[in-house]
Amino acid sequence: MRISQEKKDKITEQILSFLYHSFPNYPFTATIAREIARDEEFIKKLLFELKDKGLVIPIKKNQKGDIFSRRIKWKLVNKVYEVYHQKQ
Repeated sequence: MRISQEKKDKITEQILSFLYHSFPNYPFTATIAREIARDEEFIKKLLFELKDKGLVIPIKKNQKGDIFSRRIKWKLVNKVYEVYHQKQ
């Protein structure tokens, strides 16, 4: 099944909005997928596209500096957070 670019853009907006509203917590990919009610692999693909565009940053280490073995947390780039904050 194919999803149109327009629908992908809307889902991407939902992801960015969720990351903004979850600040200062940085949710895992699975949490984002559950909240948006989409497949985890699809959300992961979109998050990596957002990373390539410079909109989100993956966090691969916990607070102690240990590397997550299979999971990634996500946060907004500061510029994107500020833009969302001004629009609110």
